[in-house]
Amino acid sequence: MAEVTIRDVRKSYGTVEVLHGVEFDIQDGEFVVLVGPSGCGKSTLLRMIAGLEAISSGTIAIGDRVVNNLPPSQRDIAMVFQNYALYPHKTVASNMAFALRMRGMEKSEIKARVDRAAEILGLTPYLDRYPRALSGGQRQRVAMGRAIVRDPQVFLFDEPLSNLDAKLRVQMRTEIRELHQRLKTTTVYVTHDQIEAMTMADKIVVMQNGHIEQIGSPLELYDMPANTFVAGFIGSPSMNMLDGIVRKNGDGWAAEVDGTHLPIVAREGIEEGREVTIGIRPEKLLLAHSGLEGKVSVVEPTGAETHVVVETGGGEIVAVFRDRHQLQPGQPLHFTAEPDAIHLFDKTTTVRIL
Repeated sequence: MAEVTIRDVRKSYGTVEVLHGVEFDIQDGEFVVLVGPSGCGKSTLLRMIAGLEAISSGTIAIGDRVVNNLPPSQRDIAMVFQNYALYPHKTVASNMAFALRMRGMEKSEIKARVDRAAEILGLTPYLDRYPRALSGGQRQRVAMGRAIVRDPQVFLFDEPLSNLDAKLRVQMRTEIRELHQRLKTTTVYVTHDQIEAMTMADKIVVMQNGHIEQIGSPLELYDMPANTFVAGFIGSPSMNMLDGIVRKNGDGWAAEVDGTHLPIVAREGIEEGREVTIGIRPEKLLLAHSGLEGKVSVVEPTGAETHVVVETGGGEIVAVFRDRHQLQPGQPLHFTAEPDAIHLFDKTTTVRIL
């Protein structure tokens, strides 16, 4: 195991720069998720750590070695791809053992490592099968087993669950997290799915357009997003965003939205008349007799929760209720929120007002 240090890393294709001075540390044994929309540079960064993409400038170190100019085979990493990349003519055991055979490792050691990985992943009954006789989840386990047998310093996962159905994705992300807790190997995981990021990561790196927007634990990003991009990206359904103005409200303060005053907690940066973006998590909206007014547009029962899309004068919002309210499209509603549940962002810079 080893820590990974990334310092001022840039990547350009000709005159187009796609990574702009990315810099952060991954601690020994940490599970770090790189998350962001398609094209934000997360997979490019992962491939640079792996040695599959050249670094335009900056440094990447694994342990105490700068690996900028080392080929992938000398970086002591193992990568699991979006597609399983299994050899169709080889058995599960042979697929998992292939890299070890190429190293010239003793047969007894190869068998011991393959048997251990198969036991960890529940693949022991399938060692003599070919990939065509396996389910998608089992194939993904084989790909993970091929990485485990190498006993690397760092695991790299590039959207490994995107080809699986929804139920299997839930199962596999649990298995990957349990695997990490067992092996304690430093892991870098790339996904565009913020649910995967929230449920799996020790630390999340949120990226957009080749820049890092925020780094923190899942709950830090959820509770204290640094800007409107992170606030809208982390959380499902997304945080509601409404344009507002800060107003003095008796002895306190309020955010005015479409003529309605929502009480807010006094904090640094609060000033009369300041234009802001108001953020409220869907589950923090409360039904009230007065407050933010709107009409029900869509009701989406999910079983445990009910998601309600509401049209307001300030724009569309989504509310999430655990109680089963009998709501109908077109029905008028009023909402409020606890003062400490309301987030404020600067209208111009989109940065959180502390």
